Amino acid sequence: MASMLMRGLQEELLDVQLAQNGTSALQLSEQNRFDLILLDVMLPDLSGFDVVDRLRKRSQDTPVLMLTARDALPDLVRGLDLGADDYLTKPFSFAELLARIRALGRRGCGSRNVLEADDLVMDIPARRTFRNGQPVYLSSTEFRLLEVLVRSQGRVVSRKALLSAVWGNRRGVGENTLDAFVRLLRKKVDEVAKDPLIYTHRGLGYSVKASRRS
Repeated sequence: MASMLMRGLQEELLDVQLAQNGTSALQLSEQNRFDLILLDVMLPDLSGFDVVDRLRKRSQDTPVLMLTARDALPDLVRGLDLGADDYLTKPFSFAELLARIRALGRRGCGSRNVLEADDLVMDIPARRTFRNGQPVYLSSTEFRLLEVLVRSQGRVVSRKALLSAVWGNRRGVGENTLDAFVRLLRKKVDEVAKDPLIYTHRGLGYSVKASRRS
C-alpha cells in the first residue's frame, strides 16, 4: 500500500520519501524538512502513535496526517491528542487523501512559500523570481510552469503531467503550446546565468536542476 501511495503522489508532482518503519520515519524527519508526514498507525517497531508523540516532544511542527484501519473513537482521540493534525480511516479514496493533503498544506509551516533550485529562487506568494540574484520577469503561465518544475526538481516531469498541472483540461492546449512556453521560460531563466537550469528529456518531458543544498 505504501508503494502504491508513493507512486500516486509522485504522479501528482509531489516529492515523496518512504520510511518502512517508525524508526526510519523519525530518522528521515530529522534529516529533512517535510511539508507533510503521512503516518500509518500500524508500523513495524514503533507505532504511528509513538512516532507522532516523539515528533511533537522534540518540537517538530510538520503537519501529520495519520492513516489507520481503526475507526474506534478512542484511537482517533488518542492520535489527535498526541499531536496529529488529521486522521483518515482505511479504506479511503485517493481523491479524499489528496484533498486532505491540500488542506493540511495550506495550514502548514510555510516551507513551500519560497522555492529554490540551484541559484534560482521563487517567492510564491509575491510571484517573484530571481536567478543568480537577478530578477526574472515571468507571465503567470510561465511562473506556474516553472513552479511545477521546481517543485519536482531533479526528476523528469512528463509532458502530460505538465499540461495537466498548468493548463488543466483546457481545450486547444497541447504539446506544441507546452514546448513554446518552455522555450520562452528557458530564454528568460537561463539568459541571466552561466549554466542552464531547464533540461529537455526527449520523449519523456522536462526537468529542473536540483538545488545544491538538496
